[in-house]
Amino acid sequence: MTHTRPKAKVAIIGSGNIGTDLMIKVLRHGTHVEMGALVGIDPQSDGLARAQRLGVPCTAQGVEGLMDMEEFADIRIAFDATSAGAHAHHNALLQAHGVRVIDLTPAAIGPYVIPALNLDAQLSASNINMVTCGGQATIPIIAAVSQVTTVHYAEIVASIASKSAGPGTRANIDEFTETTAKAIEALGGARRGKAIIILNPADPPLIMRDTILMLAEPADEAIIERSITDMIATVQGYVPGYRLKQRIQFETLGPGQAMNIPSLGLREGLKVSVFLEVEGAAHYLPAYAGNLDIMTSAALACAERIAQNHLALTA
Repeated sequence: MTHTRPKAKVAIIGSGNIGTDLMIKVLRHGTHVEMGALVGIDPQSDGLARAQRLGVPCTAQGVEGLMDMEEFADIRIAFDATSAGAHAHHNALLQAHGVRVIDLTPAAIGPYVIPALNLDAQLSASNINMVTCGGQATIPIIAAVSQVTTVHYAEIVASIASKSAGPGTRANIDEFTETTAKAIEALGGARRGKAIIILNPADPPLIMRDTILMLAEPADEAIIERSITDMIATVQGYVPGYRLKQRIQFETLGPGQAMNIPSLGLREGLKVSVFLEVEGAAHYLPAYAGNLDIMTSAALACAERIAQNHLALTA
């Protein structure tokens, strides 16, 4: 006799690009999770239409509509793929019913989580925040350098195709920069962080590219490079299209060259420059939309681990 492995039911709030791509990922690759419902507010959205064709329960009445569905009683985890402004309301309703929340907006109500860095430490959190696409791509690299030497300053520039930036992304630009900068310090270990996002209008669209500039204490460059490449391999475990664009660059800065940041009080240091690109898996979104793919891939990795842990505790 064969026994079907139990899975945790999940709901996805938001039937736009991110929510729909995440639904496809859960349907194709869910090991410990399975779709319970897709939630939107636009009855005409492609995501809801696709959910109906795939046999996924859905509602166009928002979170309140989800709570009216009979499927809601079985929901254990909910992904919020809407906006930072809407997330506080959604979280309050879901928390009242004991639903674990994975936040793909920059609202940052719960702790920042990047699977390669701190997922296991936050498995019991009722709400976890996936930072931002730029944060998911770049902060593991900063953390890799921080494991070797002190990073005094880290600046990231995330360049994404304009066509991959939907209304939610555009509405959250300020939150993106603030949340990413804070997470660079909290998770990346940098003493100071800065984040910039660029919407690239090039046609045909270019895939996501990220530039990371760090000012660190002098250290063995070979050890730093090894730490970075090991971290890239870890992230590739859940985001296969994540990779270096070119060789890591090092520059020794002498007196007065400390990246023109006098407030750091440094006379010398090591400048580390890392250039990444993220190609999407093209499950629902185009391959150039690596910025969205890294968010849905990271969120699914978190849900899988949370569900696995929950199922193990209740077995």
